[in-house]
Amino acid sequence: MPAIHRRSLLTGSAAVVALAGVARAEDTPGVTATEIRIGSTTSLSGPVSALGVQARCQEAFFRMINEQGGIAGRKITYIYYDDGFSPPKTVEQVRRLIEEDKVALLFNMLGTAPNSAVVKYINQKKVPHLFLSVNGDKWGDYKTNPWTMGFAPSARIEAQIYAKHALMQKPGARFAILYQNDDLGKDYLAGVRDVLGDRFASQAQAVSYEVTDATVDSQIISLRASNADALLSGGTAKFVAQSIRKVSDLGWKPMHYIASGATSVAGVIEPVGRERAVDVMSSAYVKDPNDPAWDGDAGIAEYRAFMQKHFPDGNVKDTYNTYAYTVAQVLMRVLRQCEGRLTRENIMRQAANLKDVEVPTLLPGITVNTSPTNYHPLRQVQLMRWNGQTWERFGKIIAGSDV
Repeated sequence: MPAIHRRSLLTGSAAVVALAGVARAEDTPGVTATEIRIGSTTSLSGPVSALGVQARCQEAFFRMINEQGGIAGRKITYIYYDDGFSPPKTVEQVRRLIEEDKVALLFNMLGTAPNSAVVKYINQKKVPHLFLSVNGDKWGDYKTNPWTMGFAPSARIEAQIYAKHALMQKPGARFAILYQNDDLGKDYLAGVRDVLGDRFASQAQAVSYEVTDATVDSQIISLRASNADALLSGGTAKFVAQSIRKVSDLGWKPMHYIASGATSVAGVIEPVGRERAVDVMSSAYVKDPNDPAWDGDAGIAEYRAFMQKHFPDGNVKDTYNTYAYTVAQVLMRVLRQCEGRLTRENIMRQAANLKDVEVPTLLPGITVNTSPTNYHPLRQVQLMRWNGQTWERFGKIIAGSDV
C-alpha cells in the first residue's frame, strides 16, 4: 500500500496574515467554515524518493500556518500520498484526492511523467493544480491547461538565459547543444532557438541522446568538431556529468552551460572531478543555505528558525527543503489574496494575479509574477560558475524572453 499522510496543521510565518472574509462551506469542495483541504502526490518511495522531503517540509510549514491562526480563520488539512514516481499510481491517488478527500486544490505535485498522467483529468474537473515541482515549459500552457501552473523557471527559459549570456560575451557566438531526446531536452533546444530565431540554422548545431544510451562521448566529439563558442548540456545528471568529463578530456574550452537540475556537487561535480568542472556555468534562483554569503541574511535566518522549530528532523542544508519552503510561501500569498473567497475559481484567479511578489528565500531581485496569459511564475535566474570548490554566483539577474 502507498504511504498515506494526512494531517490537520496549525502554524504560520510572520509574513502571512490571517485572511478576512468568509466563504460559504458549500461554495467549494474541501472548504468549510473551519477548514481548507490541500492535496498532493509525491515520491516517498521509488527512484527519486529523496525529493519526497518537499511534502514533509510543507506539512511542517502548514502546521506553522495553522498555529498562527490559519487562512481566513480556517485550518489547513494537508493530504499527500506516495505515488513512487509511477504515473498509474499518480492517477489512482489524484482521483482519491479529488473524489474521496474532496481537496480544494492540488499543490506542488512532483514529476513530469506523474503530472502528465493526470493533467487532463484535473483540468476537466477544474481543480487548481498549482506550482508543480517540475521544470518543463509545457506547464505554462494556460490555453491548453488553464487550471495548471508550474513554478520554477522552465528549461526553455533557462536555455534562453544561457543563450543571452553567451551572446553578451561574444556577439555572433556559435552554439553546440547536447539535449536529451524528451520534453526536458527539447525545451533546452527550443530556448536557444527562441533567442537566435532565423540565425539558429547557421549559428547552432544540436545533437540528441537517448536515456538508454550508455554514454554521450560520441555526441560530444561530434559537437567539438563544430568549434562552437558555447556548449549547452541540456539533460539529466548522469549525462551532464559525462559531458563535463568528455569536454575536459578533449581539452575543449567552450562557455559550458549545464542544466540547473544537474548541479549537485555530490552527484555530478565530485564524480567527474572538481578540477575538470572548473568554469562550468549554471543558474540559480533560490538562496542556498550552504552558501556563506547568506550567513547574515534575514530570509535564510527565518528559514533556519522554521526548520529548527517545525521540522527539526529535516536537513536544514538540503536545498529541496529550501525550495519547498519558498513555494509554500507563494501559495500562502495566493490564498491571502483570495480575501476569504476560497472558491476554486478565485484561487486560480489569484494564482494568475501575482505582481512582483518577493519571497525572502529567493535571490535578491528575483520576483514572482503571473497573469492570465503568463503561467510561468519565475522567469529570472542568476548565473553561477563552478570555481573548483563551490558554485559562485556572478553577474546581474537575467530574465528569459517571452515564449
